[in-house]
Amino acid sequence: MESHELLFSCKARYFKIGTLTEKTKQVWFVIHGYGQLAEHFIKKFKTLGEHDICVIAPEGLSRFYLEDVTKRMQTGNNRVGATWMTRENRLMDIENYLAYLNALYASEIKIHSIPVSIVGFSQGAATASRWALDGKSDFKRLILWSGVFPPDMNFESGKKILKDKRTILVYGKSDPFLTDNRFTEMKELSQQLEIIPDQIEFDGGHEIHEPTLLSLIN
Repeated sequence: MESHELLFSCKARYFKIGTLTEKTKQVWFVIHGYGQLAEHFIKKFKTLGEHDICVIAPEGLSRFYLEDVTKRMQTGNNRVGATWMTRENRLMDIENYLAYLNALYASEIKIHSIPVSIVGFSQGAATASRWALDGKSDFKRLILWSGVFPPDMNFESGKKILKDKRTILVYGKSDPFLTDNRFTEMKELSQQLEIIPDQIEFDGGHEIHEPTLLSLIN
């Protein structure tokens, strides 16, 4: 048995808050975590629209039911989530979502004087990092919220790209997913990139904390 690849065109959806105009002060690309949908995730950032910030939420290209068939039959829960990648055929998934995110950026960003922030939440932090280091988007800040760098980045290109950018790690003090080992990993990866991310913590868990979000506007 042989494995083959096929290249074809496809569609992907995304959601927006606000419209990009000359009056827009900032653009935020917000990248959701595992099992979330962009339609619901973007609502956590709706307050940014009141500050002339355009928010763009892409969605992972793979969607799935959050509960298996047997459990859905029992509970009637047909909720769907999305993911950016799994361990199966992961390199192709990464290649596909990078192509999608770069196409989205090229389609939406027509006014290049407006500062862009890339925000990755949880699993989306790895996606945001890979996209930022892909080098095809012009951004001012990379914000990793409740997530850390992935270990398989291109560190040499990353040094050049992140040298003049602001990198921020945001997390809740009671986040069960950000353990001491994860912080140690983040520190080691940051050293390889020759950067020192700013760290912002809040009283909370694995969540988007609105007061902290508002503090990042300026």
